Amino acid sequence: MFDLINEIGQTMRNNKLRTGLTGFAVAWGIFMLIILLGLSRGLMSGFEEQSGKRNINTIDVWRGSTSMPYQGYNKGRAIKLKASNVETLNKSGNKYIDKATAQKYIDSAKVVGPKDYVSDGITGMSPEALKDQWIDLFAGRFINQADMDNERKVMVISRKTAKTLFGSDSTEVIGQRVKSLELSWTVVGLYNREWNEDENIIPFTTAVALSGGDANIWSMRILADNVTDEASATAAETAIRGELAKIHHFDPADKSAAPMWNRFTNYLQQKEGMKILDYAMWIIGIFTMLSGIVGVSNIMFVSVRERTHEIGIRRAIGAKRRNILTQVILESVSITTIFGYIGVVAGMIVMQVIGHFFGSGAGGRSPLGNPTVDLGIAVKVTVVLIIAGALAGLFPALKATKVKPVEALRDE
Repeated sequence: MFDLINEIGQTMRNNKLRTGLTGFAVAWGIFMLIILLGLSRGLMSGFEEQSGKRNINTIDVWRGSTSMPYQGYNKGRAIKLKASNVETLNKSGNKYIDKATAQKYIDSAKVVGPKDYVSDGITGMSPEALKDQWIDLFAGRFINQADMDNERKVMVISRKTAKTLFGSDSTEVIGQRVKSLELSWTVVGLYNREWNEDENIIPFTTAVALSGGDANIWSMRILADNVTDEASATAAETAIRGELAKIHHFDPADKSAAPMWNRFTNYLQQKEGMKILDYAMWIIGIFTMLSGIVGVSNIMFVSVRERTHEIGIRRAIGAKRRNILTQVILESVSITTIFGYIGVVAGMIVMQVIGHFFGSGAGGRSPLGNPTVDLGIAVKVTVVLIIAGALAGLFPALKATKVKPVEALRDE
């Protein structure tokens, strides 16, 4: 075995330029494979990370209009959702409804502070909105159930709004008071958000009371229960629409009366898309790597042709075909593996750099998540390298075994 390794090393040293250029093609192919796989896995982990921060088993319901007649009602009738519908759904006992929530906007409200005022209006929200609406608390607290039950006059504002109202966005703002709708409100929290920093948040029940009781609402969000697959997600939609049909008297099969967006179904579709993306990256990466492997195969054919005389001598003194076959294949595997690992290491280093500057660790909501390559991928790439190297050397090796000793000794 030591002699075989020495022979392979000697062959590579005698053809440094040819080996180096061929090896570079292999290294580049493996490098691109690692980069593509790293980016694919980064997108997948980023998708899962962002999904984990939100309630994915939710169904949004909007007000709509009927598309079919029902029990004497003509089609085209507007279905207006009411704040009372939220409580009705929560008390329905339906196995698919865990918690129904809604938002109530009072657009005309002005919020006045000691320094200045804003005309962004106020939004009534439930405690669940903290997770559903991508709200990151900076200081204080969010709306809680006690605020809802007692219709408290408390408000959560953005740091941007705090800077306008108080001239400061520090924790000193917590506990201060603002005026809106001719009422005094206590600021209980400050939040950060990358989009829509203009919402001034109050308890949903308080917003409903200020709007005159059973106010119209634009949409509802239902946190679904017992939803584990696409079939149960569809069943949840049917059940929710059925409950609303009882309240508003429309056909339960009329999707236009209560349009819905099922986040869980959307999550499953996106997850399947991510899997397809991962497979596509493997295919693209492997085909990129094959360009280098073809180069290795061509070089091995040249090597076999140059060493025809040597092979003839070895066959004449008793070398078996499997010995020749083994040597040529191992030479191919050696070139592929050595330079392939150079590509693996380079790719992993680049992905570490990308992960540091653009991954989730860099802050914010990066879509890349953790793009670094793990041990599992390295093992898979190792298997691919060995198989590719063996295949690259197989046909040149078979050609070498067919060399007849007498003809080889005559070869010049």
